[in-house]
Amino acid sequence: MGTPVDHGAPITGLGRTPLRVRLRAWVAASDIGPWLIALVFVLLLPFSVPRVALSDEVQYYAYLRSVYFDRDLDFRNEYEHFAAQAESFGDRAVTNALLREDAMNPNPRTGLLRNVAPVGAAILWAPGFVLADLGVVVANAVGANLPRDGYARPYIVATCMMSALYSLIGLLLTYRLARRFSGDFAATVATLTVFLASSLVFYSIILMPWSHAPGFFLFALFLTVWMRHWRRPLERGLPTWLALGLIGGLMVMTREQLGLLLIIPALEALWSYGALLVAGAFSFGGGSMLPTSSQRRNDGAALVVAERWRMGPGLFGRHAAFVLTLGLTLTPQLLAYQILNGRPGPSPTVAGKFIWSSPNFLNTLIDPGRGAFVWAPVLALGVLGLAWLGRRDALLAGLLLAGFLAQTYINGAFGTTWHLRGAFGFRRLIECTPIVVLGLAALLAWLQPRVGRWPILIGAAALVAWNIGLIAQFTFIRPGVIRRELVWDDMLYYQFVEVPRQVFDKLWTLLFDRCRLMINQTC
Repeated sequence: MGTPVDHGAPITGLGRTPLRVRLRAWVAASDIGPWLIALVFVLLLPFSVPRVALSDEVQYYAYLRSVYFDRDLDFRNEYEHFAAQAESFGDRAVTNALLREDAMNPNPRTGLLRNVAPVGAAILWAPGFVLADLGVVVANAVGANLPRDGYARPYIVATCMMSALYSLIGLLLTYRLARRFSGDFAATVATLTVFLASSLVFYSIILMPWSHAPGFFLFALFLTVWMRHWRRPLERGLPTWLALGLIGGLMVMTREQLGLLLIIPALEALWSYGALLVAGAFSFGGGSMLPTSSQRRNDGAALVVAERWRMGPGLFGRHAAFVLTLGLTLTPQLLAYQILNGRPGPSPTVAGKFIWSSPNFLNTLIDPGRGAFVWAPVLALGVLGLAWLGRRDALLAGLLLAGFLAQTYINGAFGTTWHLRGAFGFRRLIECTPIVVLGLAALLAWLQPRVGRWPILIGAAALVAWNIGLIAQFTFIRPGVIRRELVWDDMLYYQFVEVPRQVFDKLWTLLFDRCRLMINQTC
């Protein structure tokens, strides 16, 4: 007799499974975070403002245009071009900042106009700039009449979109870092919330040709490479340390203060050497005092400890290779300093601002008008969340906190410009975004089973909405007030009444003619 067939049994073969069931299973088994992050970023791009207009932007961009077209570091023609554009709208900021003559401008040693921006951003933008130039050549060959001068629209847009690209890659790398310690939901919400509720979104989409998006990308990349062997530093081979030296050098060339983030691998190195010293002390001292039976039982462990002790010289050699690579990578910056300033160091106008005691360390974080935690409360939540990350890995949380505090220290040490008046929020902490996201993701992972997803999403939306309101106030509602500092007397009125009303009234302009809302309408 044949085996009876149960016609009521469900068919479970893949080919007969309903499509919606397969899709639901795929979503449940997959991380949707990267796709959602990329989607949000792409949806924001139509609101971008690709232009070079402000004095800092001009200095970053001048390196790229001058080296590529003029083969020099004489920026007078670049400065005069952008100054003339700005003055056509009644804005003399570029002229006053870059062309005004004083005791140090032009530099008495070299006769060249100063440029206090480092060269790293220009290096990272170069692929897009070169592609734009090739596009102009091809377009002109088929009948277009585009100026091939480094100032035309294709060059500016390509450069700005390179910043956007680096910001997006940095977000995806940061998500992956957070995903190592939390689920997809917590890592995704943390990444998007810090992006949209801090200054990073402003310097990725609105003020695009600054060094913050490239700097953020480089630090996220550095942490990604470094954490591949986290807790196993002896397993990092020479290629990894060479890569870290290259990335670290680019970080310093993009924003010099990012060099202080290298305190993270430096402290890890001290911890590693301390562990090796302890292992060596056990191997060469404690082993001989064990009873005979115990000694036999611990022979294998002693051999392992001795082997680890002998790995010390190799680790030191790899660290030396890292430092050497870091120094060699800085060569373009040192050469630029030498040409511009007559010495391999920054302009005295930068060095003169520094105060070693960092008197504005706390103001950097909690000043009512300019403090980073006040402008973007999500930063405070992320730093607080490092305590929850510490429950998983206390050493990592401590190292990340040290990196964040180092960046706070260097900002507080700028005696006259710590407040960053004129900037949106605390842009000098943007590069710490991966640290903040890791902390916030750990906090959200702890909260999720206790409060559920919806309270977390509502809180994230509130933080994002608050930041969007500040962006609206900063750019076109009351820039003369908010650009100096936060004014709390009527803040709630503006955030909940004026911002929605004026955004609705200017919606067409925001969508299709955003440049009209800028003080300098160079677009």
